[in-house]
Amino acid sequence: MLMVPVRQLGEAERGAVERILELDPFAAAQVAERVAANGLSWWRADGRVLGYGSRDHIESLCWLGGQLTPVCTNRSAIAAFAEALGAEERGCSSIVGRADGVLGLWERLSSRWGPARDVRPNQPLLATGTVPQVEPDPDVHPVRAGEIDRLFPAAVAMYTEEVGVSPLAEDGGRAYRQRVAELVRGRRAYARFVDGQVIFKAELAVVTRRTAQIQGVWVDPAWRGRGIGAAAMAAVVRDALARVAPTVSLYVNDYNTPARRVYERCGFRSVGTFATVLF
Repeated sequence: MLMVPVRQLGEAERGAVERILELDPFAAAQVAERVAANGLSWWRADGRVLGYGSRDHIESLCWLGGQLTPVCTNRSAIAAFAEALGAEERGCSSIVGRADGVLGLWERLSSRWGPARDVRPNQPLLATGTVPQVEPDPDVHPVRAGEIDRLFPAAVAMYTEEVGVSPLAEDGGRAYRQRVAELVRGRRAYARFVDGQVIFKAELAVVTRRTAQIQGVWVDPAWRGRGIGAAAMAAVVRDALARVAPTVSLYVNDYNTPARRVYERCGFRSVGTFATVLF
């Protein structure tokens, strides 16, 4: 069988790329945000968009930057992307996206790119467009510029707990602190402080015209089990829906039962399944 070639897409194909991203606004949100911000010109973007399909009809996409994200893939597209990507050394730190695409790619790339540090095959992708019925925590607010120094240790603790490595490891945390500061400047980082310490945090890590994707949800271990999560998340969701986007979305590890209960109470419903491969 003649395989349809994979090629890097440029600004001339932006309309076709945006059409495909629009087909899956929750799963493709991270790619959509980058394309909206930087376009597809290689000198402006922080990654490449690969396309699968004929020159007149692109069917599927793969974003390749710090992470690899397949978008709207079928088995033929996965096989073609894996063939093209396998010819290169791995440069991404993770593969993230809808589970069928991620796990299909990893099945074909693992012998060339492996081993993985962790594979999370079942991460419910959730979304809501309604204001939570839970009473919001009035002490949760967008973090202010003067609060970055207090937020940063909590952000490091969350990242280390979730990803399994410290964001301070490579450059002493300079890039990560810059990212945290960027989220604060954009009023996309939220926290609740008690005696100057962060006991809850979350951020709108991805924002498109269709959704605001929450990541980095964290409760101080000393405060877990006290029931603060639902009210804190309700405050984040309410503000995001009122100020940022028409829907709020997130993905969560299937084994994180307490978090899943919180999200259900806040009105989140399933819109698919993610998977993540971490290197």
